[in-house]
Amino acid sequence: MTSLTLTVVEERFPVAGAFTISRGSRTEIRVVTVTLSDGTFIGRGECVPYARYGETVEGVIETIAGLKDDLARGLDRAGLQSRLPPGAARNALDCAFWDIEAKGASKPVWQLAGLAEPVTLETTYTLSLGTPETMHAAAKANAHRPLLKVKLGHDGDLERIEAVRAGAPASKIIVDANEGWSVEQYQALAPAFLRLGVALVEQPLPAGEDQALATIARPLPVCADESCHDKASLAKLKGRYDAVNIKLDKTGGLTEALELLSAARAEGFSIMVGCMLGTSLAMAPAFYAAQGADYVDLDGPLLLAADRDDAIRYDGAIMYPPSPRLWG
Repeated sequence: MTSLTLTVVEERFPVAGAFTISRGSRTEIRVVTVTLSDGTFIGRGECVPYARYGETVEGVIETIAGLKDDLARGLDRAGLQSRLPPGAARNALDCAFWDIEAKGASKPVWQLAGLAEPVTLETTYTLSLGTPETMHAAAKANAHRPLLKVKLGHDGDLERIEAVRAGAPASKIIVDANEGWSVEQYQALAPAFLRLGVALVEQPLPAGEDQALATIARPLPVCADESCHDKASLAKLKGRYDAVNIKLDKTGGLTEALELLSAARAEGFSIMVGCMLGTSLAMAPAFYAAQGADYVDLDGPLLLAADRDDAIRYDGAIMYPPSPRLWG
């Protein structure tokens, strides 16, 4: 068993302008950064505590710090999976474990995980919720991007998508309702959205109140986000959803994300790999989970005014593998 020392801190990064969804706006992000050291190598991980899931920065730091003695006594990544539930705290620690394991073995994470050598990915670019006029302007400014993700969840969503389509006539569009619709709204909007070239809607109904999706036609494919956390979630999603959004802050790290990915594919779900609004350190492990995904939504750093050193390279919509100096 390896004794590890733990450091856990809060860090803040500014958003480029403001980022708005149906639950509110942010001008900065607060992340929790974990560092594990064995005296020779260090591994890092980042998580973004999310109030929707009852998480706070302070609470996540307290949870992680509470494992200091366990880590010193040899708690490893396998043991972590049962020591903490899925969520942000386990994510930061799990990813730090992967990072230090890769450095200690002098092998990249993808080899340790038994994955194929990674290739570049094409990521979405997210447009914040706003008025049709502001969203039209944002779409026009990003009309060169092949895939736009549009935040919705309020009255007037059809007008918003009409404005986005006018601003970006060639872009593929997916929309995220953030649990903000009713069944009737989905049924009313789906045909119009299909005519406007929308390919997918994320989480139209509140998690826990999505049973109706199993009993209605879903002409516009529906992706589970808040309803999908780990592989144990899948049993309730069959028949209700066509796709799942895998986020490491929900799964509790790359370890469970890869398990969920395999199980979801076996069940026939389409795959999106997404993120909270985080830095390149949070995107790096998700990059490996996103290989071969149907939709890649790892644009967090593109929405920030400042990122970490050795940040992931983005060339327009193309996302490159992370540098080993950053992670993995």
